[in-house]
Amino acid sequence: MSDPIRVLICDDHPLVLEGIRSVLETYGHIQVVGAVGSAEAALALAQTTAPDVVMLDINMPQLSGLDAVELFRERLPNARLLMLSMHDSREYISTAVMYGASGYILKDVSTGEIVSAIETVAAGGSYFSSGVADVLLQRRGRNDAAMPLTTREQAVLLLLARGKSNKDVAVELDISVRTVETHRKNIKKKLGIATTAGLTRYVIDNGLIGAGE
Repeated sequence: MSDPIRVLICDDHPLVLEGIRSVLETYGHIQVVGAVGSAEAALALAQTTAPDVVMLDINMPQLSGLDAVELFRERLPNARLLMLSMHDSREYISTAVMYGASGYILKDVSTGEIVSAIETVAAGGSYFSSGVADVLLQRRGRNDAAMPLTTREQAVLLLLARGKSNKDVAVELDISVRTVETHRKNIKKKLGIATTAGLTRYVIDNGLIGAGE
């Protein structure tokens, strides 16, 4: 028998937190290793419980779920991140995935869908609840045909939009700094964008998640 999927839940609404926990605890193949009300507490607890999947509410005080994604990616790279939200905002969705989340589900989905999302993400896949998937597909469908950038340029763009330096991008993609500079010039020329902030806005507005998955 395989080991249960270890899940850590983080939501600042006690009713939501306990509701999800009580539901998941009825499944034999899922082990809830913690249920906490802040991203800071989730990060601290995750260090000792080593969860396979972390369910993060996006809208939390102090440290938001989106900001926590980056910290989890740095400190617990093996943990898979599943975002919880009441909003099917394209900006939230694309930003969450760009930062490294593996899935995004709405809080009003069925128990069965929550479990499916956990199973899929734990197995290394990506999961978006139906309403979220529709939002992404609408945007991707419009942009794929019109996307002027090559796959490598998209990868460089995503890293630059996350605030990485040319040197950081070069190390991550295993290319020279000069090559990164060339890509950067080409990207700005193709998109007609002069600033890094403008590139970040472009990434979010266009739901560019493919190159960063």
